[in-house]
Amino acid sequence: MSGAEDRVREFTEFRQRMNQRILAEPNQVVRRFFALDTQTYQAGALDVKTKELMGLTASMVLRCDDCISYHVAQCKDAGVTREEMFEAFSVGLVVGGSIVIPHLRRAVDFLDRLEQGEAAAPPTHDHG
Repeated sequence: MSGAEDRVREFTEFRQRMNQRILAEPNQVVRRFFALDTQTYQAGALDVKTKELMGLTASMVLRCDDCISYHVAQCKDAGVTREEMFEAFSVGLVVGGSIVIPHLRRAVDFLDRLEQGEAAAPPTHDHG
């Protein structure tokens, strides 16, 4: 397994393990926030693809690499094309400014690895 594959696998496993650990605690605020996050990305007036693109753009503007990687994977899983992804990257870059560029680099690197089959999208939506 390459270093890039290891990094993607470690990110996914850590995220899933820690989400389970966090949700095992009897804190209703945390549990409700996670549930709200899950519900937010379900299809409604907006489809899942649109909502994931919005999540990706917001994550870029907020400069959260974990969230960006998560939403890149979720977008790919929802059928977002590379061209559509780059349009979302463009919006994030214009709204967030040049400080977003390092995060854009990591997002494109993660997308490249997903497209090469080196990474798998997380199985369910449970925040970044």
